[in-house]
Amino acid sequence: MVQVQWKGGMTFESSNESGSSFAMGPEGTSPVEALLGSLAACSAMDVISILEKKRQVVTSYRLEVSGERNPPGEWPRPFLTMHVKHLLSGPELDPVAVARAVELSDEKYCTVAATLRSAPKLTVEWVIGE
Repeated sequence: MVQVQWKGGMTFESSNESGSSFAMGPEGTSPVEALLGSLAACSAMDVISILEKKRQVVTSYRLEVSGERNPPGEWPRPFLTMHVKHLLSGPELDPVAVARAVELSDEKYCTVAATLRSAPKLTVEWVIGE
């Protein structure tokens, strides 16, 4: 479970059960950026794990995630498309191994990508006072 606590203004702090947290809002990461970052990190963890098992040495790895949304002023503004670009370097990286690692993450292991593709049922509730 993740909890999000209002910190005043338009700033919110997201924290998890292990105690990690980060700020979202005008002074930090936007919720939309956090979504894109979650997709990138989920895939990156898979790719690095797979490449390590294949004894591939990665010295630099960056992901760029972009997406298209409805124009500002049109609501809601869901992502219509998303694109993940993996940029890796390392001595003698095997392009076949990299391609397979990215493919396995994208099609099998990355929970965030699978969730975005499946359009899960979303339920909402509210409570006043505790």
